[in-house]
Amino acid sequence: MTDATPPPGCPAHSGAVALSGLEYQQTPSELYRSLRREHGAIAPVLLDGDIPAWLVLGYPEVTYVTSHDELFARDSRRWNQWEHIPADWPLMPFVGYQPSVLFTEGAEHQRRAGVITEALEEVDQFELARDCERIADQLIDAFAGSGRAELMAAFAHALPMRAAVQFCGMPAGSTDTEQLVDDLRISLDAAEGDDPVAAYGRVGARIQQLVKEKRESPGPDVTSRMLAHPAGLTDEEVVQDLISVIAAAQQPTANWICNTLRLLLTDERFALNVSGGRLSVGQALNEVLWLDTPTQNFIGRWAVRDTQLGGRQIRAGDCLVLGLAAANTDPQIWPESQVGAENSAHLSFSNGEHRCPYPAPLLADVIARTAVETLLERLPDLVLAVEPQELTWRPSIWMRGLTSLPVQFTPVSH
Repeated sequence: MTDATPPPGCPAHSGAVALSGLEYQQTPSELYRSLRREHGAIAPVLLDGDIPAWLVLGYPEVTYVTSHDELFARDSRRWNQWEHIPADWPLMPFVGYQPSVLFTEGAEHQRRAGVITEALEEVDQFELARDCERIADQLIDAFAGSGRAELMAAFAHALPMRAAVQFCGMPAGSTDTEQLVDDLRISLDAAEGDDPVAAYGRVGARIQQLVKEKRESPGPDVTSRMLAHPAGLTDEEVVQDLISVIAAAQQPTANWICNTLRLLLTDERFALNVSGGRLSVGQALNEVLWLDTPTQNFIGRWAVRDTQLGGRQIRAGDCLVLGLAAANTDPQIWPESQVGAENSAHLSFSNGEHRCPYPAPLLADVIARTAVETLLERLPDLVLAVEPQELTWRPSIWMRGLTSLPVQFTPVSH
């Protein structure tokens, strides 16, 4: 057992704030403001089960951490807290080491990320937009006649998932594809009564099967391109990295779509202009990345050795949580607290070697933009079915997404 009183500068030192409570989940920006006031750019926090970590709140500090892999690395096996972590720890899916591109470092990371980058670069953006429009039309057809819908489940979550599994080479509309889409939803975002562990097992098995099929019979898809890449990834490496690609394409993009629709439906600056043109949709998408970024906090980086950061003593093996949402609203970069909608220097796709591989943000933008524009074109009188203040955010300090987005509109037959 360690001594009950941690040394000064240790993350568990007095003043550490629990990141797992309910208090700030609807308004995390207040938490970031109070932490910044009390602790500056680096705040001591407690993860689930009172596990100590550092939350990096400042824009320059997040940029520094993500740009210096030699000091703050991704391999979570460095963590100095493993002896205190139970096997069923809620954050284990995010920090438990897996042999995927997410946890690799150095030359191995460049090799793995390079394969993903080149495979995604070949995705035709016009074709992807056409596919997304077709998927959007199919989803809208299912509820257009009723005049009401809950857009999180019926639209925002389903669309990027279908788009992602299709560009990875799964056939559109097959029972098999629909089952994978459902299992991905459960493993990433389990509802009451779901078994995320079992669902994740089925996802792994189905992606393994896909890799086997594409090894035997390649096609014009991301999986086949990854398998054919001269870097020579093993089937298991391709399976791990495909799951990372699909998961990254799904939940953050779904929340991006929904958070943007919320902004368009509740903010009069946009409501006046949306029907008049596409420009405001692009502005809304960008503003959401600054102010309601889908990935609020990302766990994390692990200190390679003792070092200083933001006036704090960081010890070898300490965990740093990247406060992407806090950094995006850092008063140092927005002294007037006015976010410039045209500026895209936000950290929503992270930064440095481990940021989203280059084409991924562009593809996510195509998916999100097409989803929002198609919905507004098909249902031009779309309005919220509840008062704006009745909308609630999911109870998560990691993701920023609504629990539901109920809307109403004039029923249309298709």
